[in-house]
Amino acid sequence: MRATSIIYRRELGSYLRSPIMWVIAAVLLLAEGIFFQAWALRGEQLSALVLERYFFISSFAVGTAGLIFSFRLIAEERQNHSMVLLTTSPVRDYEIILGKFFAALTFLTIMLALSIYMPILIKVNGKISNGQIFVGYIGLFLFGAVSLAIGLFASALTRYQFLALVIGAVLLIVLGNVFQLASKLEPPVRDVVEQIDLWWIRFQGSFMKGILNLKDVIFYVCMTYFFLLLAVKTLEAKRWQ
Repeated sequence: MRATSIIYRRELGSYLRSPIMWVIAAVLLLAEGIFFQAWALRGEQLSALVLERYFFISSFAVGTAGLIFSFRLIAEERQNHSMVLLTTSPVRDYEIILGKFFAALTFLTIMLALSIYMPILIKVNGKISNGQIFVGYIGLFLFGAVSLAIGLFASALTRYQFLALVIGAVLLIVLGNVFQLASKLEPPVRDVVEQIDLWWIRFQGSFMKGILNLKDVIFYVCMTYFFLLLAVKTLEAKRWQ
């Protein structure tokens, strides 16, 4: 895993040194704070409901960040012709994907850590438990990991960064609304299809409410693994083209 570690450090360094990435993170956090102030804190509400609204807003910011932080990772290498150096070096495809994925996930985690003051404000002025905050952030972390994996897979599909962003956004939007789409179907097909939903059942139905279900954690981990595997297989296929 030495190659993965080298790629991880290189990519994480590029994130930390990039003013654009920090600006994007700041803009997303600013938008999150504005919507939190304008919508979540609107009127007299129970603290638990305010926290639910906060995680609702944050999930959109995290999903967006996941795509923005990952759509360029492979496509940019191809545009800069540096992908040839990686594929001709003694580095395996899965090491490339894992190194880039964990670097993006680390930066996304930093962004999540910077937003922790908002639920702390709710706790100081209301009655919510540390467990509710903790579970909500586990959900945001897992949802962000899936978003990064989807963006990385989209980036592996094409050399054009904008097209990779569009593909990743479409995949995330569709998978995040499978529950709504499945509602038009008849059982038992509906019951099967809705289980691949990324947001309505998994996040909105449990993590957002402070409920930790092991099956939801396993689902997010499996979906992350699935899209990372697709990214690896895509790189392998393109290596022989």
